[in-house]
Amino acid sequence: MRTLILLMLLGSLAVNASQVPTAVDELLDGFHQAAAESNFDDYFGRFADNAYFLGTDAGERWSVTEFKAYARAAFMERRGWKYDVVQRNIETRANLQLFWFDEILFNQKLGRCRGTGVIVREEGEWKIAHYSLSMLIPNEIAAAVAIQTKKVDAGSERDRKLK
Repeated sequence: MRTLILLMLLGSLAVNASQVPTAVDELLDGFHQAAAESNFDDYFGRFADNAYFLGTDAGERWSVTEFKAYARAAFMERRGWKYDVVQRNIETRANLQLFWFDEILFNQKLGRCRGTGVIVREEGEWKIAHYSLSMLIPNEIAAAVAIQTKKVDAGSERDRKLK
């Protein structure tokens, strides 16, 4: 009898475990869709209460509250941002309470980018606790881009404050 109960429990956990990556995919797909549609409430509803968003610029480390303030005008003017998912990897450990992911994205203005992040369970829902967006720079041009970045950083008041 104990064996039967244990097998049933393990079977139900296996079903739940297989559904979780789908839920995470749906969370992230909806995140990108809401941004493309300038749907402020849907987009920010996908973040955990204490989430952080890291943008492509060194000064872009925003709490979700700060990021809302930054993005509100763009969303209200229907100037959201569109990133198409090219590839996504999702990882977790056995307890299924935390996921991390990386995805290759395509944006018309920036080209190929990488989004990485952490997803947590908050009040029964999967939420983005941390999202980082970076530009992918091919190794063949990385040195040239680094020279340009150093020039901009040398003249930037913001970057002096970061040091």
